[in-house]
Amino acid sequence: MTETLANPVGGIRPPLTLIKTPTAPETAPETAVVETPVEAVDRVDNPLADWLTVPDAPVLPVWARSAASIKANTAAFVRLTWWQARYHGIRTPKYLVKTLLLAARGFFRATVGLWPTLSAQDHTATVKALRAQSKAKPEDIELATRLQMAHAARTRTRRWRFGAAAVGVAAATIGIALADPLLQTGMAGAIVTPLAYLGRGKETHLLDQGAPPLRVDMSAQQLNDALRAAGLLKSGRASEDEKDAPRVSCSMGPVRDGRGWAVIFDLPRGGGKTASDVLAKREVIAQELGVDEIQVIMSRVRAAKGGNAGRVSMWVADDDPYLGTPNPSPLASLEQFSVWEPIPFGQDARGNRIEVPVMWQSMFFGGLPRRGKTFTQRLMTAAGLLDAYVRHYVADGKGGADWMPMRAVAHRLVMGAEDDAVEALKAMLAELLVEMERRFAILRELPTSICPEGKLTPEIVKAKNLPVIFVTIDELQEYFTAMEKDDREQVINDLCRIARRGPAAGFVSNFASQRPDADSVPTKLREIITLRYSTQVVDRASSDMVLGKGKAAQGADASVLSEEHKGVGVLVTGPASYVTVRADYLDGPGFATLCQKGRVLRQAADQLTGDAAGDVTAAADASGVKLAPILSDALEVMRHSPRMFTTDLIAALVNLDEDVYGDFNAERLASELEAAGVKRTSKQVKISGTNAAGYQRRDIEAAVPAEILLAHG
Repeated sequence: MTETLANPVGGIRPPLTLIKTPTAPETAPETAVVETPVEAVDRVDNPLADWLTVPDAPVLPVWARSAASIKANTAAFVRLTWWQARYHGIRTPKYLVKTLLLAARGFFRATVGLWPTLSAQDHTATVKALRAQSKAKPEDIELATRLQMAHAARTRTRRWRFGAAAVGVAAATIGIALADPLLQTGMAGAIVTPLAYLGRGKETHLLDQGAPPLRVDMSAQQLNDALRAAGLLKSGRASEDEKDAPRVSCSMGPVRDGRGWAVIFDLPRGGGKTASDVLAKREVIAQELGVDEIQVIMSRVRAAKGGNAGRVSMWVADDDPYLGTPNPSPLASLEQFSVWEPIPFGQDARGNRIEVPVMWQSMFFGGLPRRGKTFTQRLMTAAGLLDAYVRHYVADGKGGADWMPMRAVAHRLVMGAEDDAVEALKAMLAELLVEMERRFAILRELPTSICPEGKLTPEIVKAKNLPVIFVTIDELQEYFTAMEKDDREQVINDLCRIARRGPAAGFVSNFASQRPDADSVPTKLREIITLRYSTQVVDRASSDMVLGKGKAAQGADASVLSEEHKGVGVLVTGPASYVTVRADYLDGPGFATLCQKGRVLRQAADQLTGDAAGDVTAAADASGVKLAPILSDALEVMRHSPRMFTTDLIAALVNLDEDVYGDFNAERLASELEAAGVKRTSKQVKISGTNAAGYQRRDIEAAVPAEILLAHG
């Protein structure tokens, strides 16, 4: 994704003043003059020009320039506070013991300090001096008298001082013992606290110095070292002898930003390196910073955001930002949605919501199997389900259960890539091309007041009954590999026409394939797709096949994703715009529920058409009547065939649900269908001149309960 950078807050400019600049000497008054706008502060005759010029610099700190940044940093502060509370809360017993030990030491120090006063050592010194003098002059009676008086004063003072101290301690003890428990706690704290403070040492700290361990640390020096190791800065260290060694200039950070570090830096001039060179070295930079490259989010900062060709925005996550419980799709809880609005799609690494506008666009989804590709592709279709004025044409080359719920809504639904399904796909594309030309003819006749740009509008959709058309084809490569060369070329040309010209007529193409090489999905089809999304692929070449040539070198590389990144992919929305997205999650039952909502919406708007209007299985689901599973599945796989050989019917059922039909044979199939009420008018069917055991679709439809047929009719 192109990382966002808050626009700098520009200074206030004075109003413009026009001055006349002659284009010829003043001696030619008839010569025309050209009025050139010059800002008043730039005029040479303005003595306050230097004072009035305000630099276009931000006035807010980096973390306060956007609501998202404030929210992320507030959340980080809350997490830090909660961590500190738990850290010190667990150590509370230790702190209590430590406080008591410090209080004991303080009591000892207080006692030692007060001992000279309690023991009246000032009087003791006088007595000792008089005794020494009396030994020298034993005949001095006056000296002996003074000695006795000094001794009496010493003993008397010592007694009342010790007595006062004992009374004070006893009174405090009795007072604490008789006080209210809450008051006892306060009094004990009032006594212990100063004693503990007195007992502290220079290196003694009551609380442990707890700091949450950072998985990733980052500084300007580390950034320079990483870029230098990647060959983006000249070798050498900025030591005393090499003060002029090239270094990046950080216009922001490195600062903590949510669950990672953010920095915006400019490469030094004269080195011949650009922001594109930095993006191409993402893996090396990640290694030098000690993280996985999935944790490093980098992009150029364009001129529109205050950047230049050498400015890079980088965010380094503390851990893998794409793991964890997937976010449920907001579409699951909606009753209606307009496809003219951007479709909720997912979240980026920093938790920002990603929405994708699909009108006037075509989409391509690629990647390895079982990485969430189909689930993500269905998000676009799910949005169209909630808009009654969207008509769906769906083809699934795999023919599995992923798209089966669409039979309740789809105008055309092609399942599988067998011969009959291939013919149905060709017929569907032909129908789309005819509809596209019909729409262009209608749009050409409309006045510019109604159709100003020659494109479909929401007003025209309802006024002329021209609903938006979603053309959804999954597992595209299955159809191409099943076709002959001529048919393949024809289908490719049809798809290219729809993807190229269809958007103006309200066509939204939504194609998906596994590794789209030149054989499975031709380059000329892929290159006209505007929006591309890729889940994990095996290498950078495969990533470029999905996302576009050279995109991996720009940083849009789906090969860095791992097996754990289900539902995560790289979304390219333009030549220089991309983002790695953790797509919203919409499971199979949720998708089926949306299909039923879509059917109800279309019935209310009189927009239920095509296959959905004539599908008895969908009608049974909508009316709440449960068909026997074997009937529903048999009708599904025979959707495009009036008759089918038994062997082909069993193979199609196995492809639909291998767990249920994996051990079926002809005898068990006949038994199950007979139990469901199927009465075969003939056990042999003729297809392409060949007679063999098989079934007629009309025989299976005849087993549908009459109340469903009446409700459907």
